[in-house]
Amino acid sequence: MSWVESTVYFAEFPSNTSVDALLNRTPPNSIQNSKGKSDFVREPIPESGLEGIWKILMEQVEGGNAVLLLHPFGGIMNEISESSIPFPHRAGNIYHFHPLLNWDENGREASEKYLNWIRRLHAYLTPYVSKNPRAAYANYRDLDLGANTPGQEVSYRKARVWGIKYFKNNFDRLVKVKTSVDPHNFFRNEQSIPPFSA
Repeated sequence: MSWVESTVYFAEFPSNTSVDALLNRTPPNSIQNSKGKSDFVREPIPESGLEGIWKILMEQVEGGNAVLLLHPFGGIMNEISESSIPFPHRAGNIYHFHPLLNWDENGREASEKYLNWIRRLHAYLTPYVSKNPRAAYANYRDLDLGANTPGQEVSYRKARVWGIKYFKNNFDRLVKVKTSVDPHNFFRNEQSIPPFSA
């Protein structure tokens, strides 16, 4: 299937749904609660490491639905320089590692139970994934990496913590662009790129 057809599939639309369904911003089977993490693998994970991942997946918290996506890299991606576009995680990465946990149970205590499980898996992966800095994929925004405080000025220093993980050395270039096109930070979210004025 094509990439966009896979997007229809992962959005949990029924089989044979047209890609036009993606124009509807509400997926048909919206999961109430979800937490994903992301990282990049540069060296093959040894069998003992894979067994540990499998063990944690099998210990999944009751009521949660865990998914583990491994997106292969390589090929032509290795030929595109880190600085050619904002997405830098190219040459040298074998695959993108993306665990995701969904659950229906509500409440703070329930959420902490599920969040602790996926954070434990993420911590377990530390020796097997990217380092200095430990990377993350921007399109799977992870507020565990930090966030702007609502109602307060955006801090460049604070944003750099997650910005480097998402964009590596491209972060400062993105700050320059943001400063040029949106100096008053009108377009913002919890982990948006700040203008230099921040």
